[in-house]
Amino acid sequence: MNKIKLAGIIFIFAFLAASSGCSILQLAADKNILAVGSQLPSIKLATPQDQSLRNYLGLEDKESFSLNEIKCKILIIEIFSMYCPHCQNKAPVINEFYELLESDERVAKQIKFIGIGAGNSAFEVEVFKKKYQIPFPLFADSDLAIHKELGGVRTPYFIGICNQGERKNRIFFSQLAGFSGAQKFLDNILELADCR
Repeated sequence: MNKIKLAGIIFIFAFLAASSGCSILQLAADKNILAVGSQLPSIKLATPQDQSLRNYLGLEDKESFSLNEIKCKILIIEIFSMYCPHCQNKAPVINEFYELLESDERVAKQIKFIGIGAGNSAFEVEVFKKKYQIPFPLFADSDLAIHKELGGVRTPYFIGICNQGERKNRIFFSQLAGFSGAQKFLDNILELADCR
């Protein structure tokens, strides 16, 4: 009888941990999250083949680029996974955020937005992009190398960095999970960004 109770308790604990998306690895990862004020590690990405995406980022036609080559004052990065249900559910409001950025010419010149698919191949990223009609550039991180550099954060995760000036590569925003509204998120970014 005691073995049955113990097995039941273990099952309930395992179920609660799995359903909350919480694991020992995730809890450990949360302690390694890049802090506001710290420097973003150097990240290299494959240059998009699509000319319109290269134009959006202000990139030359070459094999790869580093984030500080993107022509903007503020860079917002979303770490996502095509398998993350929260990323899937929040895709419409994230698209709305991008459209809000692009609708204001002054803001569009200052802020660029990209996504990095943690553990996703280029094929998986493309499937996610098509399914959720993502208009901004998405990049694959199939071997999780970038994800590890960023402390193994859960998804979706948002990072804001200053991308030029004396505070280049400085993190001013670091947040787990989605946001309640596109305008509120943009207002928060503009308030927190101190990119001189």
